[in-house]
Amino acid sequence: MAQAMRSRSSISLLATDGKPHPLQDALLAATVVLGAVALITAFFPDLHLLTSWAGLIGILTGGYGQFISATTRERFALVVGLGASALGFFLGMAHGGLFGGLIG
Repeated sequence: MAQAMRSRSSISLLATDGKPHPLQDALLAATVVLGAVALITAFFPDLHLLTSWAGLIGILTGGYGQFISATTRERFALVVGLGASALGFFLGMAHGGLFGGLIG
């Protein structure tokens, strides 16, 4: 029964296939953090520059993370981060946009 034993070299909450995914995990963390920043700062209209840029970068990192993700758990967390980033981005754009007042 030696073949039934499997060694766990890396334990991750997001990797259900037993393999490490460092790039995907880094993109996931960046997307969730940027989404949280964009969503929290969206409640303050004066912070529209931070909100819109954090949201835009979160959307881009989340989109690339979705493109290269390997497991369903990674994709689920990326969708949550993408949703927060998109909501923050749209509210930041409504409050003044990416360059609001700096250009033009």
